[in-house]
Amino acid sequence: MKRYPIYSVQSFSCNDIHRDFYVNTFKEHLKSHSFVEEPHRHDSYLMVFFTKGSGLHEVDFDQFEIKRGSLFVLQPGQMHHWSLSEDIEGFVIIFSQELYNLYFGQKKINDYNFYHSIHNRPEMVFEEKEIPKILPYFDLLIQENSEDNKMQLDKLLNLLDCIHIEVSRKYSETYSHQTHSYNIKINTFESLLEEYFRTEKLPSFYAEKLNITLKHLNRICNEILQKTATEVITDRVILEIKRMLIDKQLAINEVALKVGYEDYSYFSRFFKKQTGMSPTEFRNTVR
Repeated sequence: MKRYPIYSVQSFSCNDIHRDFYVNTFKEHLKSHSFVEEPHRHDSYLMVFFTKGSGLHEVDFDQFEIKRGSLFVLQPGQMHHWSLSEDIEGFVIIFSQELYNLYFGQKKINDYNFYHSIHNRPEMVFEEKEIPKILPYFDLLIQENSEDNKMQLDKLLNLLDCIHIEVSRKYSETYSHQTHSYNIKINTFESLLEEYFRTEKLPSFYAEKLNITLKHLNRICNEILQKTATEVITDRVILEIKRMLIDKQLAINEVALKVGYEDYSYFSRFFKKQTGMSPTEFRNTVR
């Protein structure tokens, strides 16, 4: 068994009817799933909203302070773990992309920019005056989930989407690129990058796929992400390498091959140039 597991929504849900949807208070969640405090990934989408307590949340090697009003959104594959105070309270929702997209049809989960890893914004903080806009939906989710009502899954999913709408509004206020005209291109770039980054490292490949010039792709990346296209690609590759390096079941040369580097020496130099550490040194620094 791998040291850093990937959990499906079924790992948490004991409801045979709604196997692709899980909701719980965070306190109850920890009682039966204490293993989530160790580093792990999900193959589903995850949302957590904290209403009390403190701690640290590490997402893909970035640390965030947990406080009242902290909301985190994670997409499948992101590595994370918590360090939590004893008085922690809040809510957790886990759901599959297939369930959401099938139910809403025309609207897809990826239409919400806050789930996009390329923007690297897993955290939003709702101020005290903003919490009443979103907290009632979480309370209603818990209430609905505890009862045996007709069309229960329909209500659960619609309450979830009310939360998504409130988060989207908050996100657009916090990160101005939400309504930027370049967003369609950057989102398509992200999709292409997820599909090809293991084999295609040149920005010209993505510019061609997007039917734009390399200069325009760089302009888009600089405008929205304050990075060049090459830096965006490199960051994605480095993130995947880090995710795999902390799984000590994988030999380092296997990691190199999985991200498209047959020359181990080049792979090692590339990683050290970007991180200041060799792959072995990085592996030895993680818990």
